[in-house]
Amino acid sequence: MKNYEQYKRIVKFTFSMIVLSLEMITYKFFWLTYYNKEMLIPYKRTGNWLIVAVYGSLLVIFNIMYGGLKIGALKNANIIYSQTLASLCANAMIYLQITLLTKHFQSVTPLLAMTVIEFLTICIWSTISTRCYYHLYPPRNVLLIYGEHPVTKLMGKLHTRTDRFIIGDCIHISEGIHKITKKIDFYDGVIICDLPSHTRNLILKYCYGKSIRTYMTPKISDILTRSSESLHLFDTPLLLSRNTGFTFEQKILKRSMDIVLSSIGLIFLSPLFLLITIGIKMEDKGPVIYKQKRLTIGGREFYVYKFRSMRVDAEQDGVARLACVNDNRVTVVGNFIRKVRLDELPQLFNILKGDMSIVGPRPERPEIAQQYEKEMPEFQYRLRVKAGLTGYAQIYGKYNTTPYDKLKLDLHYIQNYSLLLDIMLIFLTTKILFMKESTEGVTDHQVTAIHVISDEYSDIAEKF
Repeated sequence: MKNYEQYKRIVKFTFSMIVLSLEMITYKFFWLTYYNKEMLIPYKRTGNWLIVAVYGSLLVIFNIMYGGLKIGALKNANIIYSQTLASLCANAMIYLQITLLTKHFQSVTPLLAMTVIEFLTICIWSTISTRCYYHLYPPRNVLLIYGEHPVTKLMGKLHTRTDRFIIGDCIHISEGIHKITKKIDFYDGVIICDLPSHTRNLILKYCYGKSIRTYMTPKISDILTRSSESLHLFDTPLLLSRNTGFTFEQKILKRSMDIVLSSIGLIFLSPLFLLITIGIKMEDKGPVIYKQKRLTIGGREFYVYKFRSMRVDAEQDGVARLACVNDNRVTVVGNFIRKVRLDELPQLFNILKGDMSIVGPRPERPEIAQQYEKEMPEFQYRLRVKAGLTGYAQIYGKYNTTPYDKLKLDLHYIQNYSLLLDIMLIFLTTKILFMKESTEGVTDHQVTAIHVISDEYSDIAEKF
């Protein structure tokens, strides 16, 4: 594997160019056959190449956004899904260009046929390229180094990606740094869990000196440091972390985008609002909108609006709890709208009012947030910005992601905020709408997402 490691980027680039070229060739055929001749003055050679180049640029942009070219990083099904989304977005944008160039709304039938051909091409390409990649670069045999914090949940996650990692062994820091470094030499990589800073630094420096790849679960301080600004005031480098939240300009731009997008959303999605309303009323004749107290910026409480997806008496015992797997409180209509996140749509009114933003940390219930903060006082750091309809933790995490991991994801967003990041997260939201694992509930015996070690993961730990 090490002999081929230096060529990995070349291999990925080659595979990416193959699928992009095939899609561009497909578009060129349909453009010349159906759309170019609809122009008052059809393009010749140079113009046609430019049109194809624009399409190729759109494919690259959307594939980068959705991760469609991450061969090796994503599973085959995820690559196909991401590539297909990128293709659909590029085709939608190119149809607008065709309309502008021909000055008429043209038939979408050729583009639909092109989309089908591209989908089949993507499926074949993804299967072949993924198999070739894993043949050249089999899973890494890694050593997991852990400390006092439980690692069973992380191990469970690693065992779902045996295409990338094989945990060869686990070692506790109590074994001593000398024994740990001797073991490291026999592995392709090292996974460093939440270790004390001194021990972690020694391991990182050792791996760096030996050119051994390291994977590390970040601490909160790591996320704050990564977003720091480098200062060169003298010959000793300084890292500046401002810790002030969004700037005035960022707040203005973000609020403007919230008002515009929520207004457009409420107008264009009004037919969908009506259909969901009819569905909920027909099922149990209960109220359509469910309001619940949540937290937003500065710990301020507000009522969030949602389409009701549970029975009217879902919390008649007065205990605030998250939805669990196979929750019998969820109605039939509610089950569907929860899976595709349609129950969240009334929050557009919250955004227009200013209680929420399009993008931001998920608004937590005061009772649940209070429980999280007892275990982890830093959880309140999420309240430095407004709660959001979608966000970094909602996209890269799950409904049942642990509070600590949610905090780290949300802090990454807060510390690295930009308008471009907001736009990217809005587009990525469309990707997770139909991903079942993103709405996975907590286990039946949990009322919050605070981690409880299961017997299954305990068994995994005992293997080592």
